[in-house]
Amino acid sequence: MTVLAGSANAKCPITDEEITSKLTSVFQKIFADDDLRISREMTADDVASWDSLRHVQLISAVETDFGIRFKLRDVMSMKNVGDLMDLIHTKAG
Repeated sequence: MTVLAGSANAKCPITDEEITSKLTSVFQKIFADDDLRISREMTADDVASWDSLRHVQLISAVETDFGIRFKLRDVMSMKNVGDLMDLIHTKAG
């Protein structure tokens, strides 16, 4: 079976803008802050309510919303939101 580029079954690479937009929504939902803006340099130290429980909720929500799964080593290697974005791009792109 051949999958055409315009077909609904074709997997289109996700853009950086799509990742940022969708990830911003996830952050706003998890941290209950509609004004929260993310940046590549952002870390848990930049968000007052980002504790270990929120971190688990965040990773779970990212996996669900992007339809991906992280390995423990992936999660442990992330140092900032930029690392998360890059990993999403690799797994979802």
